[in-house]
Amino acid sequence: MLSDTVRSLDRDALRAQFTQQGAFLYLDTFLPDELTAGLADSARSLEPAVNRNYLPGHKQGGSVSRHTIDRLAPQIAELYRSRALIEWLEAITGDKLLLSPEDDPHAYALYYYTRAGDHIGWHYDTSYYDGRRYTLLIGVIDESSCRLDYELHTRTPGVPTIADSIQYPPGAIVLFDGDKLRHRITPAKAGDMRVSLTFEYVTDARMRPWRRFVSNMKDAIAYFGFRQVFRSRDAAAVEKRTT
Repeated sequence: MLSDTVRSLDRDALRAQFTQQGAFLYLDTFLPDELTAGLADSARSLEPAVNRNYLPGHKQGGSVSRHTIDRLAPQIAELYRSRALIEWLEAITGDKLLLSPEDDPHAYALYYYTRAGDHIGWHYDTSYYDGRRYTLLIGVIDESSCRLDYELHTRTPGVPTIADSIQYPPGAIVLFDGDKLRHRITPAKAGDMRVSLTFEYVTDARMRPWRRFVSNMKDAIAYFGFRQVFRSRDAAAVEKRTT
């Protein structure tokens, strides 16, 4: 059980490590094996629903948004909302965390690196919300040579940048403040299969209209497609008005 796992971890020590590393923490073992195996099964079953995208010089790969996950693999949403998980994340980050709004396709999403050249270049997980946005990156399938390269303290004045690289296995997690960690996924080779799951939590769920426009366009072009982003947002708005 996940609740047993998080109770066994030294929260004070991990909180100190997270802070010292500039809002970053990597654990190579976190999710129970049974839970990890279930995520892998879901990821494989969702392959037909993957939206492929290509941005020359920056990104190539596939994505499945929370809206598709809600329809086809709702157990992932249950993990995202796990009280035990959220309370542990709050202890590590020191922030009160909120679920991302229901119309946010990035709230929980799967990312597929399954063709030669699939990758994403150097970037930050920029928060378009008024508050901070934390990313929890979970290893699901790793039958690949891809690596997560990252740089700590790139936006911390007076602190030297620290660069490192990991190939996080299934069940491992990476927790970080999206606006602070510069990172990339190195290109996949032919025959590789790598699938990662991300959970996004925020400290303030408000978003200004112009930021929402930028966020929508980024999601539509670089990740999930216009139909998935805008149709799902419209559906969420209608549901909110009728409840």
